Formats: sequence, C-alpha cells, structure tokens
Amino acid sequence: MSSHNPMNIAADFAKATGGTARKVVALTDKGPLNGFKKFLSRGSMIDMAVGVVMGSAVTAVVNSIVDNLISPLIGMIGGVPDLSGLLTITFNNSTVSFGAILNALINFLLVGVAVYFCVILPINKLRDLTAAQDEADAEEQGPSVEEQTLATLQEIRDELKKANDSAE
Repeated sequence: MSSHNPMNIAADFAKATGGTARKVVALTDKGPLNGFKKFLSRGSMIDMAVGVVMGSAVTAVVNSIVDNLISPLIGMIGGVPDLSGLLTITFNNSTVSFGAILNALINFLLVGVAVYFCVILPINKLRDLTAAQDEADAEEQGPSVEEQTLATLQEIRDELKKANDSAE
C-alpha cells in the first residue's frame, strides 16, 4: 500500500476493489443521499428551522398572555382562576374537563391571531409592495429585450418585403 495520504488511500482502495468503490461513489452522487444533501443545503430547510423557533417563541408569549391576562380576567368575571376546572364531569375516577379544552382553544386562537397579524399580514403587505415596485420598475425600463428583439426582427422583415416588392 501507499503512504497515508488520503488520495493514495482512496486510489489503493479503488484498485483493490477492482473499481467497485468508484461505482459506489458514483451511485451515491446520483442517488437519494445526494438529493438529501441538496435538500439540506437549500434555503427552505433553514427557513423551516427559523419558523419552528419563532413559532415556539410566539407560543410562549401567547401562553403567558393567556395565563397572566385572559385567565385572570375570566376568573374575575366568572369567579374561577381559569377555565380548566369549569365544566368537569367525573365518572368512575375518570374526569373529562371541558374547561381545559376551552383553555386550549383560546390558546390556539390567540396563537393563530398573533401569527396572522405579526407574520402573515406584514409579509403579504411586503410582497404586494415589492410586486408594485417591480411593475413600476418594469414600466420605467421600457420594452424588454425580447420585445426589442421582436420589434427589430419585424422591422427587418418589413424592409425585406419592401426591397423584394421594389425589385419585382
């Protein structure tokens, strides 16, 4: 075998396996591992990770609002500190708590409202503004390259027709 240079080791391995190692490497370059590598390197994976982190942060804020503001207000009005003890049914030591479900629904709705107003609405507004700006920029620039090429080709065609008609 050759020295411990990684390139020499790979070459020696390829020789020892009769080129099978190259086939395996070629297979993994084209196969699902390469696709997975491309998937990880795309921006959407990072966007998803940021979304998960931001979602958990929004959930913590909304849970705090529900626990420290809305539930106490409901407690002041209804006489109970939160809805989890409200509407409970106990039968054979099993308890069904409709109040806890109501707490979870309120929490879910508040998370949805917070995500809509803090994320979705501003992003849609930004997209609309960007699209309007892009349209304004396109109008200022005049005709596109394709339109200019088409107009030039039409002028050449018309000139050739005139030259052909006058030659006859």
